[in-house]
This record gives sequence, C-alpha cells and structure tokens, in this order.
Amino acid sequence: MPTFPVRPWTYTLPCALALLAPFNLLASLGMDIYLPVVPAMPGILGATPAMIQMTLTLYMVLLGVGQLLFGPISDRLGRRPVLIGGALVFAAASLGLAATSSAGLFLGLRLFQAIGASAMLVALFATIRDVYAEQPEGATIYSLMNAMLAFVPALGPIAGALIAEWFGWRGVFVALGIPALAMLVLVLPAWHETRAVSAGPRRMAFGKVLRSASFWAYTFTFGTAMGSFFVFFSTAPRVLIEKAGWSEITFSLGFATVAVAMIATTRFARRMIDRWGTAGSAMRGAALLLAGAGLLLAGALAGGPSLWTFVAPMWLVAVGIVVTTSVTANGALAEFGDIAGSAVGLHFCIQSIIVGVVGTAFVVALGGDTVWPLIANVATMSALTLMALFHISGKRQAVPRT
Repeated sequence: MPTFPVRPWTYTLPCALALLAPFNLLASLGMDIYLPVVPAMPGILGATPAMIQMTLTLYMVLLGVGQLLFGPISDRLGRRPVLIGGALVFAAASLGLAATSSAGLFLGLRLFQAIGASAMLVALFATIRDVYAEQPEGATIYSLMNAMLAFVPALGPIAGALIAEWFGWRGVFVALGIPALAMLVLVLPAWHETRAVSAGPRRMAFGKVLRSASFWAYTFTFGTAMGSFFVFFSTAPRVLIEKAGWSEITFSLGFATVAVAMIATTRFARRMIDRWGTAGSAMRGAALLLAGAGLLLAGALAGGPSLWTFVAPMWLVAVGIVVTTSVTANGALAEFGDIAGSAVGLHFCIQSIIVGVVGTAFVVALGGDTVWPLIANVATMSALTLMALFHISGKRQAVPRT
C-alpha cells in the first residue's frame, strides 16, 4: 500500500525527549501520585472503599481499552489531534477532580482523566513508531520511556504524599492538570503531524490474533504480573496506613522500595532472557510470583502487616514481575509481524482488563484492608499462568519436525 511522505521530524534526541516524556509521565502519574490519599477519600467524599477502588480500576482498564479506540482514530485523523484532545481532556478532568466534593462526579471525572491519558499514550507511542521505527535512536527512546515508567511507582507516591501534606488532597490533582496544560502550550508549535498518509484503506485483523494460543498465554502472563502490582497498590495504602499505622510519607517510602526492586532487576533482565529464552523466562518469572505469594502467606500467618511481612515479600514478587514482563510482549506478538498494530492494541487492551477487573474482584471479595486479596491473586493467577505456559510449550514440542 503506497504512502505519502510527511514532514521530517528533525529534532535532536534531547529535544525529542523533552517533547515526548512529559505526556508519558503524566499519564502514569495519574495512577501512582493519587495512592497516598486513597485511604482518606471515602471519608472526604462520603463514599465506600469499594467505590474509591473503582477510581483505580477504571483508570487502569481504560488505559488499555482506550488503545483500541484511539489507535484507529490516530491512524485516520493523525497523532497531533489525538494528543491535543487527550491532553485537554486529561487536564480538564484533573482540575475538575481538584474542585469536586461529590463521589459520583469524582468517579466520572476519573473516567475522563483515564480517557485523556489513554489518548496521550496512543499518540505518543504512535509518534515514536512513525519517527524512530527504522532509526537506531528508536531503541534508546523506548528504553528511556520504559525506564521512566519504572521510576513513576517509586517517586509518584512520594510526590503525592508531599503535595497532600503541603496543599491538601486537591493539590494532587492540580499537580496533574496544570503541567498538562503547560506542556500543550509548549508543544503545540513544535509537535507536527508524523502519520504517513496511506493511499488505501487501513484495516485491522483481530481474528488471527484471537485464535493464537501463544497470544493468549503470554497476554495472560503479562496481566498476571501487572495484576500482582495492581492489587498491591490497591491494598497497600489501607493495609499499611490504616492497619499498620504508617504515615503517608513512611508508606510512600516503603512502597517505593518495591519499585526500586523492579528497577534494579531490569539491569539483569537481558542476561536472564539470553540464558533462558522467552518461554523459560516467563515460566521462571511466574514461579517467582508464586514463591512471593508463599512468603506473603507466611508473613500473614506470623503476625500483622509490617515491612518484613508485607513489603519485603513484594521485593521477590517485583523480581518476578520484571522477569515476566520482559518477554511477554515478544511472546504474544511473535506471530503477527504483518498485523503488529492490531496485535499490540489487543494485547494491551486484554491485559488491562485482566489487571483491572480480576484484580478488583479479589480486592472487593476479600477486603481491601487486608493482605488476603494480594495473596489470593498472586497465587491463583501465577499458578494458572504456569499451566498456560506449560500447555503452549507442550504443544510446540508435540509439533513434528520436518
């Protein structure tokens, strides 16, 4: 299919990062910077803890589901309008969250905040694909973006706790809305359209992807790994602040140690993958998750939540998350080089549903102020993951060689 050339993206790498990185960080901070004030929100808004949990779940799910909507829109209308629209919606919703005291309106605005964040991420990564797909700088850009996402869970809650202490909980959302508007003013003159104009219709091919056992197994594995972290940050504020009596700053520092463990593990992930391969790494990662669930269970039976009974076992879970997620995208998308865009959209959409819906079900069913949702989620999902990975591994071995 022929395409027409677009205006070249001639920025140096530092300038490109200055344009790209803020939208990546803001979309991710929308989840993590909010965590320290989560335990206080039911009392502030007159809502139930389950409703406040939905403000986390909706954000997580819509970040993935939105890719199925905004990906095709960005292909048809361009990256620039999707980025501008997403940033405006994100900023308006964030400032609206800072102004409201209504539980229902708060939940609705969180939904719109997530929609805006999803649009920003789609436009961001679509632009990176447009510009850097065939350039050596592409690997650098992607690695830096992933590194930023690893740092957000470490620094976001600390920033949120400090902002809440100095300016109150409303300041957390102002700190999201104002930078989004400021970045729009800066990038509007500079962020030109990068989408190549196609001479023919654009098509998505979901059927082939959905029929692949490997796609489902590795997508489920990714959802299991990220779901472990989702249930941890859904329960950790109530467990450690309400039950263990930690201050918001102490909680944020303890929470950050899990993110630091993930960051440290990324330094060695490449060696592990080279040694064990995609399937071997995914299986070992799932086994580490299961072992972490065992340590969490032992800690729960030994006494109340503490650094050593609740947070320290998550360090092992964090290692399992990194080892697993380092290979799941390659495993899920390996068969779809010709329809990679459709496969990517489905992969992130389905995993976000697994993370948000399944994780929330465990939290609501077992109580978000105890460690039991985390134990049950990590143990059950990692066991199912190992079964799925062994299943597709057995199918491959059973295929006769020609």
